Amino acid sequence: MNRSDYIPSLDGLRGIAALLVVQAHIGLIFPNTGLHFMTMGSEAVGLFFALSGFLMAHLYGSRPVTRENVLDFLVSRFARIYPVYLVAVLLVAALSSAQNLDFVQPITGATDFVRHILLLGSSGVFWSIPPEVQFYLLFPILWLCLARPQRYSGVIVGFAVLVVVDGLLGLPGPGIVLVSKLPYFLFGAVAGAMHSRWGKWTPSALTGALTLFLLAVFFSYRHASPGFSPEFWSLQSAVAAAVIVALVARQPPIAAHVLAAAPVRFLGTISFSLYLFHVPIMFLVRRAFDTLMPEPALIVVTLVVAAAGAWFIHETIEVPSRRLLVGLWRYHRWRVASRETPAEGIEQAIFELQEAERRLLSGATSDTTGEPDESGRSVIDDKGDEKLRA
Repeated sequence: MNRSDYIPSLDGLRGIAALLVVQAHIGLIFPNTGLHFMTMGSEAVGLFFALSGFLMAHLYGSRPVTRENVLDFLVSRFARIYPVYLVAVLLVAALSSAQNLDFVQPITGATDFVRHILLLGSSGVFWSIPPEVQFYLLFPILWLCLARPQRYSGVIVGFAVLVVVDGLLGLPGPGIVLVSKLPYFLFGAVAGAMHSRWGKWTPSALTGALTLFLLAVFFSYRHASPGFSPEFWSLQSAVAAAVIVALVARQPPIAAHVLAAAPVRFLGTISFSLYLFHVPIMFLVRRAFDTLMPEPALIVVTLVVAAAGAWFIHETIEVPSRRLLVGLWRYHRWRVASRETPAEGIEQAIFELQEAERRLLSGATSDTTGEPDESGRSVIDDKGDEKLRA
C-alpha cells in the first residue's frame, strides 16, 4: 500500500476485529470460562469482509483496468493470503494427526486436507478464507463497473439484483461460498469508491464520538437485545458494517485517537497471522501450562503468547513470502518486457530498411518531414499516398 493510501484508523479497526475473534474462541480452549463471555466473532468477520471490499475499491478502483493491472492485483492478493494460510493449514493438519492430542478444530483425513489446500476447507477460522479469495477473483468485474459505470450499468444492475435476492432468501452466513457474504464485500466496495471521490468533507469530533458509538452497538446489539435480531448475517448488518468502515476511514477526531493508537494498530498489522494461528497457539500453551497456574492467569498467558506468536509469524513468514512472490512476479514481467521490446524494435528496423531499399531500387525520390501520424510517431512523407512510420 502506498503511504498516501494508508489509513491508520482502518488498521486499528482491523486489530479490534481480530482481537474479538480471539476473544470469541477463548471458550474453545477454556470451556468453563467461555460460558461467561459474550462472543462477537461473526460481527468481527462481517466487518473484515466489508473492510476488504472497501480497501479493494479504494486502492484499485481509480486505476485503469488493464491486463497488467489486473494480473498485478491477483498476484498481490495471492501473495498476501496464500503462503501464510498454507502454513496455518499444515500446522493444524499436523496437530490434528497427532495421537492423543485431540485438537479442538481438526482437519480430518486426506480429503479434508486437500480441500483446505485448494481453498475449499471450512475447519475453524479457515471457512472465511475461500469467500475472501472468491471475491478477489470477482473483483476485476466490479473494478470495471467502478471505472466505467455507464458502460457496465447492466452488470451493476445484476449485482443489485443479486443483493436483493440474497436479502429476500436470507442466505446463511458462515460457509465457504461467496454468495451469502457478497453484500458485505459489495457495500464495502461502494463505501471505498465513495471515499476516494469524497475528499472535501472533514468530520467533526461529534462524528468521531458517533463512530465509536455505532461500532459498540454493532458488536453488542445482538447480546443487548437478542429478540431484535438473533441472527447476525443480513443485509442490515452488511450496510452497518460498510457505514462504520466508511466513517472510520475519514479518521474523525476522538475515534482516530482510539483506533489509530499504536497498540491497536499493532494488532491490525499482525491481524491476519493472529486470525489464522491464535487457536493452535492457545491450544498448545494450555496443554503445556495447564497444571502450572490458575485458569485466569493461564488465559492471560495464552493471549500474550498468541499475539507474540502472530507477530513472529507475520515477520518471518507473512511479510517475507509476500515480498518474495511479488518480487518474482515483477522480475518475470521485466524479463518478458526486456525480451519483447528489442524484438519489436528489430522487426520495425528491418521493415523500414526493406521499404527504403525497395524505393531506392525503384528510383523513387522522397522529401522527408517529421509529421506525426495518429499514433504520435513520426512518419516519412514521399509526396504520394503512402506514409512510412519511422
